[in-house]
Amino acid sequence: MLLEFTCSNHKSIRDEVLFSMIAGNDNTYEEKIYKIDNIKILKTAVIYGANGSGKSNFIDAISFVKNLVVNSIHNQPGQGIRQTPHKLNDFNQESSYNIKFIIKDIRYVFGFSLKNMLVSDEYLYYFPNNRQTKIYERNDKTFSEGNKFKGKFSVCKEVLKPNRLLLSCAANFSSIQEVANAYSFFANELIVYSPLNHDNWMNYSLYQINSNPKIKAAVINFLTELGTDIKDINVSIDQKKLEPSELPPFLSDKFKTIILQNKIDTITSKVIYDDFEIDLMLEESTGIKKLFSILCPFIDIIFKGKVLICDELESSLHESLFYGLVKLFINTDAGKFAQLIFTTHETGLMNLDLLRRDQIWFTELRKKDRSTDLFSLAELKNVRKEENFEKGYIAGKYGAIPMLNLNFADIISKL
Repeated sequence: MLLEFTCSNHKSIRDEVLFSMIAGNDNTYEEKIYKIDNIKILKTAVIYGANGSGKSNFIDAISFVKNLVVNSIHNQPGQGIRQTPHKLNDFNQESSYNIKFIIKDIRYVFGFSLKNMLVSDEYLYYFPNNRQTKIYERNDKTFSEGNKFKGKFSVCKEVLKPNRLLLSCAANFSSIQEVANAYSFFANELIVYSPLNHDNWMNYSLYQINSNPKIKAAVINFLTELGTDIKDINVSIDQKKLEPSELPPFLSDKFKTIILQNKIDTITSKVIYDDFEIDLMLEESTGIKKLFSILCPFIDIIFKGKVLICDELESSLHESLFYGLVKLFINTDAGKFAQLIFTTHETGLMNLDLLRRDQIWFTELRKKDRSTDLFSLAELKNVRKEENFEKGYIAGKYGAIPMLNLNFADIISKL
């Protein structure tokens, strides 16, 4: 479970912003809240904001942390880390990231800072028996272990570089269970989805439907709950060798030879309706294809209790399908506590009696430096939990919307 995330000096985010999945004092929808160590944790959060206000940059910051933990072990000498400071800052000003999370019912805190595209500091703590315990603290290339972990990081000294996180090194070169757990959160439990880069979720879904009858049944049930008329889907996967004429002409002869020597999977998928069937990839609508690509990962995340973070979840989906997808995530009780955090422009979601004030977040550009501010509806004064949130947002009561000059006559007269 994700508890909190803070960052600063990342793209449009200049000053530190804080995002929290820890429930506030609102007592609405208490049955949807998970409690551990006297902490109440939210299942869902949505982020609104005008185009260009920093919603995607916030998601990118979380994705950046995940990828650096998982992949920085592979960074080579002389290779810098992809630090992306605010336009009014530069690389010698620190970009900082901090994330609090729970895995195997234990709280962890992990954070690091970058300066001049290298790691300047890093730390990892955990909370056995609800007390903070140091696993390690790092400054540049030197680090110190907590008392329980003395000598257990010695093998990491040779592989630790200024362009690598110690967490990434220790997870690969030590056998410390607490480190393995923290690494597993980023590698396996934290899932970041973007409509521009979705890691081939469609292929994953089709393979699951083809090989796992329980997953296929769950997908059909979900599609029925979402109000589609789909009765079934038939997926077949065969192997074949490509013909030379099927390869693009720009490939080198050597690469063509390698490809032609191996068989590839060919996937055929037919969507079954009452009176006919159609080819999923060639004939179906973009929205239905989006549903099929995302449903299997959704089901996997719900039943395994993972954290899903989506940028523009509603992309290519009709609003009713989008609302239904969010409802299914919130209302499905699979025995484990999954979380969904997403950005959207669909304000109708505010009035579906699904979200508390502390689950609705906004991004807004500060006028002085065009940097991103992030705040929740619960932080604003004089917002009653029973008021019409959509109406208040559209009216500009909460900020975070584009203010348009609608006097088009004046604009045209100046042309």
